[in-house]
Amino acid sequence: MSGGVETVVEALGVGKRYGPTVALADVSLTVEAGESHALVGRNGAGKSTLVSLLTGLSKPDTGTVTFGGEPAPPIGDREAWRTKVACVYQHSTVIPHLTVAENLFINRQPTRRGVISWSRLRKDSRELLDSWHVDVDVDLPAGELSVEDRQLVEIARALSYGARFIVLDEPTAQLDSDAIGRLFVRMRELQDAGVTFLFISHHLQEVHEVCQAVTVLRDARHVVTAPVADLTRAQLIDAMTGETGGLTVTDAAERDAVAADAEDVLTVAGLSGDAFTDISFGLRRGEVLGIAGSNASGKHQIAETIYGLRAPVRGVVTMNGRPLPHGDVKAALRAGIGCVPRDRHHQGLVLGMSIADNAAMSVLDRMGPGGLAAPGARTAVATKAIADYDIVAAGPLQQADALSGGNQQKIVLARALGSDPDVLVLINPTAGVDVKSKEALLGQVERVRAEGKAVLIVSDELDDLRPCDRVLVLRAGDLVAEHEAGWSVGDLVADIEGVTHD
Repeated sequence: MSGGVETVVEALGVGKRYGPTVALADVSLTVEAGESHALVGRNGAGKSTLVSLLTGLSKPDTGTVTFGGEPAPPIGDREAWRTKVACVYQHSTVIPHLTVAENLFINRQPTRRGVISWSRLRKDSRELLDSWHVDVDVDLPAGELSVEDRQLVEIARALSYGARFIVLDEPTAQLDSDAIGRLFVRMRELQDAGVTFLFISHHLQEVHEVCQAVTVLRDARHVVTAPVADLTRAQLIDAMTGETGGLTVTDAAERDAVAADAEDVLTVAGLSGDAFTDISFGLRRGEVLGIAGSNASGKHQIAETIYGLRAPVRGVVTMNGRPLPHGDVKAALRAGIGCVPRDRHHQGLVLGMSIADNAAMSVLDRMGPGGLAAPGARTAVATKAIADYDIVAAGPLQQADALSGGNQQKIVLARALGSDPDVLVLINPTAGVDVKSKEALLGQVERVRAEGKAVLIVSDELDDLRPCDRVLVLRAGDLVAEHEAGWSVGDLVADIEGVTHD
């Protein structure tokens, strides 16, 4: 108990090592009933390890975990753990080809005479979702749900086991602003109904919006736990980084404007495609151009069409005066376009391969006949990338899936720039990375711009757009506004949302 308030979960002095690596060192965390408690820290700070201890996926080497004052269940007793805690991960754990009802009661379907009772399964599922005000068709294949609805189904499934403590791991990473607002409303409603959340996010403004308490980890250690109201965003960043001064990002308004006579290196003319219509703009050498909008605006699709990941319905993309073939990534790469795609796990990296193999992918044709490169040549490329981009890794042969999110993203950026492109396309370049990795990634934008190359940044995060000389705003597939460097957050968001800013 803390001041008469029930303690839902408490970790006292927990530590965890993996070989010589200290993943957690003497960390303590107390989460009180009915609150949303934020857990923040840079990639590699120990958040994932702490969550694995709180959810029974691993056992602490030192210290204890208790629920409501009682010792945590044995590691092997998964049923007991499900009654205590559940984690809704950034990447959904629903089975896409099964219905919502089947996902809700998987491996515990109601039976009659040894046979699944489908009518009872649908009835129980509807009652469960109704009890938590989740309006989803129980007969719909889960793969057809929106990201927002998948999360609510996973929360409802966890609650059906009796758990009232839910870990939300980067829940807003794939949601637009409207969906984020609805998620926060549901969180508050569930808190009022007795549900407690541990909220993990790199978006510190969300921590202030939805959480009552926050714990900061740094370098596998506990730094501070405090009411959210007692810490400003800058203080949180200082606690996460161990430095003062907050996030340092170059603002285009503080540097010289692009020369008026700078030539267009890339032009988009009358481009229409999936989720966007009749878009035209130019991108000049030495310019950083941003595209903002909600997830439903079509901004991601435009960037993916420019790079050849999608084919347009009509319109032309011209690179250095030459039209690009539609839907051809290799042609875009040959023409001088490098890209950091929006999903590093599925589009940016081969996670089971080494840093060397990933870093050299875009330049294999330059390293040997037929794209066959000697291991030493690939290792040399990766070694240079590790040094140039400050990638924290054991070495070039380390697998990509063993790295933190920020270091994985640096590999994707290194590969995109490995071919020395004239245009760099960045789609959500700092998604899911910590503050210092964000600074490092956006710092590369400034370096590329200074070399006379052009950069296109498409992002959900306003910080990513600060280095832009111009920001185009898309809404419902249409280009609705353009903002010069020095834009105000209020004006930009008003155009994104289609509201009047007083």
